Amino acid sequence: MTQNIASNPLPDPAITEGLRLLGKRRLALAIHDRCFPGLSAEDVGRGSPYSRGARQFVAFVRSLGFDTIQLGPMGQTPRDDPSPYNGTVFSRNVLNLDLASLTGEGGSSDVSGGLLHADTLERLVGECPCDDGARSVHGYAFDACHMALDAIHQNFKAARARGDPGALKLDAELDHFAGRNGDWLAPDALYHALSGHHGERHHRHWPVTDAVCPDAALYRHIGQRPDPCTSRRSALFDTYRDELERYRLGQFLVHRQHAAFHAETKGLGLRLYGDLQVGLSACDEWSRGGMHLSGYRMGAPPSRTNRDGQPWGYGVYDPDQCLDGDGAPGPVLRFMLARIEKMLGEFDGLRIDHPHGLVCPWVYRGDDPDPSHAVQHGARLFSSPHLADHPDLGRFAIAGVEQLNQAVPRYADEWVRWLRPDQVGRYALLLDTVVSVVREHGGSSEDIPCEVLSTLPYPVASAIRRQGLGRFRVTQKADLFNRDDVYRSENAEARDWIMVGTHDTPPIWHLAREWVEEGERARQEADYLAARLVPAGEREAFARELAGNRNKLVHAKLADVFASPAEQVMVFFADLLGQEQTYNRAGFVDLENWTLRVPRDYATSFPRAVARGDALNLHCVLALALRARGDDFARLHGDLIGRLREQSGWWCGE
Repeated sequence: MTQNIASNPLPDPAITEGLRLLGKRRLALAIHDRCFPGLSAEDVGRGSPYSRGARQFVAFVRSLGFDTIQLGPMGQTPRDDPSPYNGTVFSRNVLNLDLASLTGEGGSSDVSGGLLHADTLERLVGECPCDDGARSVHGYAFDACHMALDAIHQNFKAARARGDPGALKLDAELDHFAGRNGDWLAPDALYHALSGHHGERHHRHWPVTDAVCPDAALYRHIGQRPDPCTSRRSALFDTYRDELERYRLGQFLVHRQHAAFHAETKGLGLRLYGDLQVGLSACDEWSRGGMHLSGYRMGAPPSRTNRDGQPWGYGVYDPDQCLDGDGAPGPVLRFMLARIEKMLGEFDGLRIDHPHGLVCPWVYRGDDPDPSHAVQHGARLFSSPHLADHPDLGRFAIAGVEQLNQAVPRYADEWVRWLRPDQVGRYALLLDTVVSVVREHGGSSEDIPCEVLSTLPYPVASAIRRQGLGRFRVTQKADLFNRDDVYRSENAEARDWIMVGTHDTPPIWHLAREWVEEGERARQEADYLAARLVPAGEREAFARELAGNRNKLVHAKLADVFASPAEQVMVFFADLLGQEQTYNRAGFVDLENWTLRVPRDYATSFPRAVARGDALNLHCVLALALRARGDDFARLHGDLIGRLREQSGWWCGE
């Protein structure tokens, strides 16, 4: 269906050997689907991992030494909300369709290759206000991809009506796909049809069209016998027959393109990780609304990095529906199992987004007219046995009053002081489910990046340690005056994932520029890094060199990551490429959020930037990290360090 990415682009053996000597088991590039570069003749305003431009970039990434690609959530998002963390968890985003391959000119050789006319794609590309492709244009890309899907569907129907053999074969494959995925595909398709009928509004704002089974509550009684909405759903399936087929066709095509991409990345020796987002989309909440706890929403509590908390507005799984009365999986656990099984059929591992939401979510009242006030006065779902302002949570408590430290705020990590092993097991039910399915699919703890950031409550710490999982160590957030700070690299453990930044932080290149311009922070960072990377007699001169040079400071900061005990390293694509623009300002509504992309000219601009120290020079970073192991180690592996320095072509701290 798609042409091969490339023929085995292997990294420099010196890079591979350096990573091995440093004990690094994974080197992952984090990039979301929309951020991939696109060829100018195929770009409709948004990246896609399935395009020719993206496949070339993936081969380039492999040649640098990365062995893993960490993608973000890849679900369907609405036009007015580009956040991937609000997308569907089963349906894939049709904005990822590689439209060029569907014209027959993007490398496709099967029957889907003639579904889109080349002049249609040419028009959509020509009208795109995407300039140089450095930013995605979500609104235009959304409209363009859906116009293309309309045309694809009409062409498919016309070909089928005239008995075209290719269309008939595709029709049979589409029926097979719909039959295997009907549990999620049918409700997702109906939701999007109804959403269009109701002006693309959230289902909470749909008008009441039926007194017994309003459109907003068609799946609220799923699992009940009898289900009063069965006949109305059947009638709506018939009413929206054409819209549902269009939706199924889009999902079939994008799932098939993902399967081809996954096979190609495996052929390159790359693991592909998905993102198990903590929240559910409006579509998923609608189709699974009966398994959510009434009256509460999930968010993030106040923390050191966000003192106001974040009222995400996500539904909260009803604890009473995790297990049935006989201990068998209930609706919530069955949903989680289906979701994880599907992901692990499509990825080699998965990132757990905000594992607190699986173990002991921070919840707040949904009826408070001020969500910010509500989230700041929320509580832990399973750790609130006696709160006067949340009396309804008492029956879900796992920790007892005697196990709490009431001298600290209820959101503090130390709120729960101790737990019995059986209590840890109750907290860890959903997390244990994720890990067990990953292991059943042949994965290990290294294949489960666990996004624990500034807060780690005792129940969450107990649950992840029970499964041998680590946490994230984001070194740009380190408190240089607190030796026990969780973000300092020397405090990392082997099981952890370490990085200078994430998709929610400013790129390290931007921060380092600010630090050097301000002066004092650069000197503090330089002193810390000198103590981490070079012998005592060299530290003063080394620190002075770092403090006055942004590029050297960044590379020392990255070397500190590779010199840490953590065996898994993750690099966000902006930190690889030397970009200074922020991808997402967490907690802010910003038109620039979620729009940053890999520039189209990366293949020529990146090597030049590396030579100047303006982008990640991995040879330099590894040479610095290996030298940090001490004089005896440096003498033993002097040849390798010398080769890395030579290949760097730039400063290596010598």
